[in-house]
Amino acid sequence: MLMGSASPKHTCLKLVISNKEQIFVKGTWFSSHFDLFITDGLKTWTCHASEEEVEERASQWDQPVSEYIDLAEKYLGFQQPGSVYGFDDAGTGHKRLSWTFEKEGTKLEWRWKCQPSSNSKKTTADILDFLMDANIRLSDEVVSKTESFERMKVEAEKCLTQSEKLSREKEEFESAIYAKFLGVLNSKKKKLRELRDKLSKQGTAVEEPVEEDAQSTDRTKTFDEGSDEEMSGEEVEKEDVGTSSKKDDVGTSKDVPAGRGRGRGRKRK
Repeated sequence: MLMGSASPKHTCLKLVISNKEQIFVKGTWFSSHFDLFITDGLKTWTCHASEEEVEERASQWDQPVSEYIDLAEKYLGFQQPGSVYGFDDAGTGHKRLSWTFEKEGTKLEWRWKCQPSSNSKKTTADILDFLMDANIRLSDEVVSKTESFERMKVEAEKCLTQSEKLSREKEEFESAIYAKFLGVLNSKKKKLRELRDKLSKQGTAVEEPVEEDAQSTDRTKTFDEGSDEEMSGEEVEKEDVGTSSKKDDVGTSKDVPAGRGRGRGRKRK
């Protein structure tokens, strides 16, 4: 259990150790040192890791101080699966808190010696107060989350109902639009068919006069050709007639002087 985001940070862990014994470990974590308060419900112990001790331990493990404290907080803030925890006697009422972890494939163990608390009652009360405060905060958070979830659930149901309503309205609207569209489309198709039939009839009516005109043209042509031939014949006849007339005229002119001569001769007698 981790409480608080600013420095110092506080944790409280119900730790089950290897021999089935249960203890509570409250930790206060600073940037360069930490404090541990431990109780089994009857006795209490404390561990004050000074800056010098933490720096020395960190140098032994070739770690920065901050990394060492973060790793210790990780294993004493939450019980890590795979880690072996111990809380063994260290003589004269002292205890040794230990835990194991793996680093680069090697299993390592950290140990810190804890001394009996000078005021067991106060240490136990501090741990219980912290747990009660944490429980209250967690309970309030759970209530708040539950209320928020219920509100979201109600809103979700409203949204679902509205979505279903909109879906139905959409389907009805689309059905109505499609029906109107089909009516308009069928009407347009009917008009197009009527126009097509009308154009087809007009085309048939236009083709018949064209054929008649062609026949008339042929007849006119034949008539014209016949007329030309007749005219040619008439012209030939006219020419023949003209030629004959000229011949007659010539004959008449020859005869006229002879007649006149005879007349003159009569006057002389």
